Amino acid sequence: MIHVAFAGTFSASLAPRVRAHLAVPCEISVGDESGIVSKLPGVDVLVSLGFTREMGAAAARLKLVQVPGAGLDRVDRAALPAGAWLANVYGHETGIAEYVLGAMLVLTRGFARIDGALRRGTWESQWAIGTPPPAPWPELAGKTLGIVGYGRIGQSVARRARAFDMEILAIRRDVWRSADDELELLDGLDVLDEVLRRSDYLILTLPLTPATRGLIGEAQLRAMKPTAVLVNVSRAEIVDEQALYQALAERRLAGAALDVWYRYPSDAAPTLPARQPFHELDNVLMTPHVSGWTEGMLEARAALIAENIARAARGAPPVNLIPTAAA
Repeated sequence: MIHVAFAGTFSASLAPRVRAHLAVPCEISVGDESGIVSKLPGVDVLVSLGFTREMGAAAARLKLVQVPGAGLDRVDRAALPAGAWLANVYGHETGIAEYVLGAMLVLTRGFARIDGALRRGTWESQWAIGTPPPAPWPELAGKTLGIVGYGRIGQSVARRARAFDMEILAIRRDVWRSADDELELLDGLDVLDEVLRRSDYLILTLPLTPATRGLIGEAQLRAMKPTAVLVNVSRAEIVDEQALYQALAERRLAGAALDVWYRYPSDAAPTLPARQPFHELDNVLMTPHVSGWTEGMLEARAALIAENIARAARGAPPVNLIPTAAA
């Protein structure tokens, strides 16, 4: 029997779904990341968003560290025991792409504001009596969408943006992988300045690495159109927090949809998601890292994690195998 441990809140939430997909007999343990360490000497598969040196030192027989998401920024690859595999999962690209298009529409058309006004009886429209009509909304059709990180999520966004007749500029590391896509521009990070300058909507969908941390700072935000909208569904630290707040507060950037944050809860108390008061700005759509939280994502991840547990049980490498430091 294989022993599987789920560490952390998100991993634990997947445990019942994974169990429903399992075709091999398993012992399952669930706990927080610090509490699971004492159980690791007998664990074969660890499902966790993070992996530390403390975990690595305790994991005597670990065969697989299965990250239940795409991001690997909390995994210390050097801490993996010799012979242990590392894998991640996706399945979130459809949900996130739908969120991105929805966020663009919400910010462009001010749905939250006009909904609140109409609930008070105020018609912010051409139907109001005694006041001039508001400026008409811009359409997404004909606008330029910049996608920084043209991987699974970026490609899913692009497919949906084409239905809105948008012009698409994209940046990815391995340009050759998308050479046949019908894009207005596709290149590496060397064209970032051009993408920033031309984009009406800028979508960040790239992983957090030493090279991408702080990629978008004050200079990059100043290069964008004052009418542009930024949507970040990757990692908050890719954008300098202070610079982003100032650009939004000073209306040098028209708006932003932020689903990833600079600060996350450490207990049940209310937790503001940043040091800067983004919550005071009316041109920011704030969501608590839920863009990919869909039924489709949960089922896809549970099925793949169960498959990788079965593979580990029979000594086969996992789907989405990640090279480790030792490799």
